[in-house]
Amino acid sequence: MIERKFVSDKLREFQVQEYVAATLNKAGHSRVEIKRTPLGEKIIIYTTRPGLIVGRKGENIKRLTIVLKKKFKMENPQIEIGEVENPLLDPWAVADQIAYTFERFGTKRFKFVGYDTLSKILAAGATGAEIVISGKVPSARARRWRFSGGHMKKSGDIAENYVQKAKVVSLLKTGIVGIKVSILPPSVVLPDRIYIKEGKKPEIKVEELKEVPKDMKEMVQEEKEEPVKEKKPAPKKEKAEKGKSTRKKEE
Repeated sequence: MIERKFVSDKLREFQVQEYVAATLNKAGHSRVEIKRTPLGEKIIIYTTRPGLIVGRKGENIKRLTIVLKKKFKMENPQIEIGEVENPLLDPWAVADQIAYTFERFGTKRFKFVGYDTLSKILAAGATGAEIVISGKVPSARARRWRFSGGHMKKSGDIAENYVQKAKVVSLLKTGIVGIKVSILPPSVVLPDRIYIKEGKKPEIKVEELKEVPKDMKEMVQEEKEEPVKEKKPAPKKEKAEKGKSTRKKEE
């Protein structure tokens, strides 16, 4: 019985997240978190445009609370708005922006959109990022284009629990285009990262000699007294050849 209750609660949370994402798709919606409190269930909606989600005099929030009570049978849902600090490090916001540009301007310049968005994500401080665009772009056949940069983990604990991923669908005249964005935020500390500690340099002490020791004085005097031997110049080749010629004549 307890296991069934846990499964039903998780299923309801997933359905709420899907419904909120579908209704607030064009309002800069990022993600939804559901927390249980003694007063009821708290639903936090993270977005890049809080004004669009709230609406005029809170109309959207009131409408959403009514739907959550009737459709999902929540007793006292409390909706809060959380603003995304850096939209370039949020995969949902980035994917929504790419989908919006495709729906408005088309997919002719999809390569520019992919590389430009990737450079902005890395400039914002992300450790790594990957953008995958799949669909009929730009030909009649479905293809898959991948734009990646930085250091991205594809397997292991970090890839499953710390890499933030988002999938968005863009409806176009030519067909459906899928957009997948994966971002490794800078706050994640990688286990294989190496830090080099800069130690203090050893101090070299130089002491001034007030008196020259006797041994040093004797060595200096000996070097001065030794005469410098002059090197004799080597005999020139011309003189040697003249001496040989005179000997031959005498013989």
